[in-house]
Amino acid sequence: MGAIGSAGPEVRVRAGRLRGRMEGGVAVFRGVPFGRPPIGALRLAAPVPAEPWDGVREAVTFGAPPPQSRLLGASRADGGDGDWLTVNVWSPSLGAARLPVMVWIQGGGYMYGWSGDPLFDGRVLAGDGVVVVTFDYRVSAEGFGHFRGAPANRGLLDQVAALRWVRDNIAAFGGDPDRVTVFGESAGAGSIAALMTMPSAAGLFRRAIALSVPGLFFSAEVAADIAAAVAAELGLPPDAGELGNLPPERLIDAGDAVADKSGGCPRWGGAAYVQTPFAPVVDGEVLPDVPWRSVPDGPAPGAADGASGVELIVGHNRDEYRLFMLIKGDLGQITAERTDAALRQLAPDPAAYRAAFPDAGEERLFELVHSDWLFRMPSLRLAEAHQRRGGGTRLFELTWPAPGMGGDVLGACHGLGLPLTFGNLTEGVAALLLGQEPPPAAAELSARVRAAWTAFAATGDPGWPAYEPEERLAWVVGAEPAVAAYPEETSRALWAGYAFDPLPLGPR
Repeated sequence: MGAIGSAGPEVRVRAGRLRGRMEGGVAVFRGVPFGRPPIGALRLAAPVPAEPWDGVREAVTFGAPPPQSRLLGASRADGGDGDWLTVNVWSPSLGAARLPVMVWIQGGGYMYGWSGDPLFDGRVLAGDGVVVVTFDYRVSAEGFGHFRGAPANRGLLDQVAALRWVRDNIAAFGGDPDRVTVFGESAGAGSIAALMTMPSAAGLFRRAIALSVPGLFFSAEVAADIAAAVAAELGLPPDAGELGNLPPERLIDAGDAVADKSGGCPRWGGAAYVQTPFAPVVDGEVLPDVPWRSVPDGPAPGAADGASGVELIVGHNRDEYRLFMLIKGDLGQITAERTDAALRQLAPDPAAYRAAFPDAGEERLFELVHSDWLFRMPSLRLAEAHQRRGGGTRLFELTWPAPGMGGDVLGACHGLGLPLTFGNLTEGVAALLLGQEPPPAAAELSARVRAAWTAFAATGDPGWPAYEPEERLAWVVGAEPAVAAYPEETSRALWAGYAFDPLPLGPR
């Protein structure tokens, strides 16, 4: 049990004592190591538990950001001494008897992301009666490069290690290790979908909330081909031993260079088209299969037996790709030729797609097929597959339009669920999405979203019915959230036979 002294709250975890601080009535502990720094002999290796320490460790600052992509303008922060594998905990009551626990997995295209982003501050959410945990994991080539001699999916293995730390230590913060809910968005949601399939993650969480699940999973062949291209940028073979002798920043920069050039590598298919060179790899061991593979007769060989026992909320935003179009300068610039190219690359049937949306202009069709392929239909596919497995499944769609940029630009775009989930309405990207002065409706909707997520974490019931293939009920999160039939029936029918298999390697 923790204690609050004049110098700050203290708890004892397995590795030693920690001292945090009180912030707004919540005990906060930052930068707590769950793994040894993955440098030196541990570079490009599976995570190893943190070493114990003597005395009281100050836990008031975040760990260093893991080395990450600079493609979207992220600054190259000081990596410290490799202290990237750290967790942060917000507890509303250190002496509480087993509060529900919510463990956040941030996104970032598997290429960037840091738990210290102020958008992910857990104080508001913890004030709703849950223990909130955030953590960092290796990204880009460090975490997902498929190099010879290195374990696959190191970023996912880091996540498993963090969840094991939660299982072993969260009771010290007033949390219940038997009521752990993982929640995440974008690549974080894709990670959660993968964790539900991984044998090593079985039993580490009871519930999951997956916001905007990406459909991109790599075959081992395409991942190895991309890894060879990364190594070639450095003039080296794709061997972990040689690459691990380089500074991590050089390996990350090589991954960025490959992402920049990937449009010229059609053998990588969709990964080249969206310039995403890293994603979970279906290697047959760490990750046995894609998360939505239908298994009506039970789990696939090696799959996590506990997957069907996980209660799941999964959903997406209505206008997912709108944000990316803004970032890329594509709004108002889409021609019929670009739409045709997108439909040929992504749609199950380009002609059927155009026929199904007869009133949509070129820009809307372009946006729809990207939204469907990247996030909307994979999220739906995960709901359908999990329901068939017998797992408790609830579906949602966010339709409330972002009020930022005048309120008529972004729609219900990718990332909008982040400030609504954490209640941090003015931090980071929230200023773009919600405006410099968020309207009262944003705070009201955030309170309703947080109430649903925390109720689910506590009881398994967020307040709307389970998804069933007959009625297809979903929580439609608009200005006035309501339960209704899943709104994207046209897209659902178009993609009904699409497999979302691991991305294969095409011909050279």
